[in-house]
Amino acid sequence: MVSRMLCLAQEPEADKLLSTNDFALLTGMLLDQQFPMEHAFRGPQKIAERMDGFDLRRIAEADPEGFEELGATPPAIHRYGRSMARRVQELARYVVDNYDGVVSRLWTDGDPDGKEVLRRLRALPGFGDQKARIFLALLGKQRGVQPAGWREVAGAYGDEGSTRSVADVVDAESLAQVRAFKKQAKAAAKK
Repeated sequence: MVSRMLCLAQEPEADKLLSTNDFALLTGMLLDQQFPMEHAFRGPQKIAERMDGFDLRRIAEADPEGFEELGATPPAIHRYGRSMARRVQELARYVVDNYDGVVSRLWTDGDPDGKEVLRRLRALPGFGDQKARIFLALLGKQRGVQPAGWREVAGAYGDEGSTRSVADVVDAESLAQVRAFKKQAKAAAKK
């Protein structure tokens, strides 16, 4: 269930893909590290343009060297295009192997509570605890996926009215607020 058109990539076509394809959204989250957030979330659209569509199974089954090349071709899907392409392909294979290629099963199989969805997200290749909590908050705040207790297990990322992560980005202004929050947090951590 999409509660609104996402505005994470800050580009209409890329945001449309993120809003309509769960694997694209998961991939954007995977790419969101050591790279500007909106550029990370544009990665799935770049893949889609180069593969004539964004199909999880085609990504999983693609020739690894060819897929790495696709990820590294300028404009690359990430600052580390080849290694992140490998991670995207690993994520696709995991979803195929564990959820029969249906990403939404992560949050629907067996009517899981927030704790179980978080456990499943943490198990994804390339998803640590923080990334899993942020993605759970994103699902809850912007996609209407709200399993019991999701806010609590998402931690501060689930807080209503926060501006701390991609889960809170709904337009250019909120993107700037999240950037400012991250900058402050980084400065505070250095003290």
